Amino acid sequence: MTGMKSIRVSAAVIHSDGRVYATRRGHGEFRGLWEFPGGKQEPGETGEAAAIREIREELGAMIGIEKHLCTVEYQYPSFHLTMDCYLSYVKEGQLTLSEHDDAAWLSIDELDAVQWLPADVLVVEELKKHFASVL
Repeated sequence: MTGMKSIRVSAAVIHSDGRVYATRRGHGEFRGLWEFPGGKQEPGETGEAAAIREIREELGAMIGIEKHLCTVEYQYPSFHLTMDCYLSYVKEGQLTLSEHDDAAWLSIDELDAVQWLPADVLVVEELKKHFASVL
């Protein structure tokens, strides 16, 4: 593991009326794959604060964090990813794409209809468990 880059990111699992918001990568090596929006945590920043900031930067809306859903670990070929995922909702504004080329509100039944980034597949599994327990 020495020298292997580790990245810690926050992802917002934004939901409304039983649907969750998914975005599709518009560029980079994972272009065309779907993910929960978010980004890297800055030094000294909490996971919640990073999620709120990233959504404001990428999607132009203010979100409110409800609770920590899960933290997933995934070993990509060139780096190790730790992703803190937060159930959240849009508090203010509209979700507007700037860095992604597509987005969709997916019901729990539709989650398997898109091709997720490998780490996000783990989040989808957690999400299904969560919704199964609340519905």
